[in-house]
Amino acid sequence: MASDPSQPQPPWPSPEALARLRGFLDYLQAECGLAANTRVAYQRDLKRFMGYLHEQSIELTRTGPRDIEGFVRQCIGGGLSVASTRRALAAVRTFCRFLVLQNVLASDPSAAIEAPKNWHRLPTVLDVPAVRALIDEPACHPGKLSLRDRAMLTLLYAAGLRASELAGLLLEDVNAHLGVLRVMGKGSKERVVPVAPEAMVLLEEYLRTDRAAAAREGVQNVFVSRTGQPVLREDVYAIVRKHARASGTGGRVSPHTLRHCFATHMLSGGADLRVVQELLGHADIATTQVYTHVDAERLRAVHKKFHPRA
Repeated sequence: MASDPSQPQPPWPSPEALARLRGFLDYLQAECGLAANTRVAYQRDLKRFMGYLHEQSIELTRTGPRDIEGFVRQCIGGGLSVASTRRALAAVRTFCRFLVLQNVLASDPSAAIEAPKNWHRLPTVLDVPAVRALIDEPACHPGKLSLRDRAMLTLLYAAGLRASELAGLLLEDVNAHLGVLRVMGKGSKERVVPVAPEAMVLLEEYLRTDRAAAAREGVQNVFVSRTGQPVLREDVYAIVRKHARASGTGGRVSPHTLRHCFATHMLSGGADLRVVQELLGHADIATTQVYTHVDAERLRAVHKKFHPRA
């Protein structure tokens, strides 16, 4: 319900709103175990939501279903993608449930709000020669960081890691004897991922040479920057894009592209869907099933090209 527009509005964000937001973010970390990147995204979405309420002169404690519907319409009308709008609504829903638990709201106004339908876009997948060209590209231009970059690209593909997982990989997470990595995934969920011998040999070479010379004292991350500090998630994206351009790989290539390639090529080779789900660290197998559709697209393309009746 809107307040009287003739009355002066309180400053935004108000101390009370910021306090509730901080309490919610602490709740997400302590009780829900959500990853840091997810909490940052929720914080951004909720600031957008609170900004909308402020523009409409709506008090947080009197938020109703129509107010949330209006926020969703504003997101879509403002050019936000369907996926981003769905995430923003998810943040609002979780926040509303938290406010009910805190007795700030009597009931959840978001309970009956439907999320906008999402387009199921198939992920970009490179064929094996294109992946090989991308991974080998740093070796074509030897330099101080070429061995590091090649090891990073190799692990992204060989183990199907997310950018944040690669950046967060620690020395103690590498077991060269067993040929596995201990990976901390979303929601602090740990998994063990086997690594191909070729990738492990390359990683060991990097650890023994370039990293040993560059890493600052006390830094435990596997991959470090030119100054010896831990590589960040954003750095991983920049490194992949840099070598994708240099290798002539078309399209929008990111660390997640190599993760997509890992899953799709595993399934193409006959791997069980449940095994791929475990290797990727997916909580829901429905998330993994998208790669079966990707492979089906590849099979249809092959059929159309070579079958005489296609």
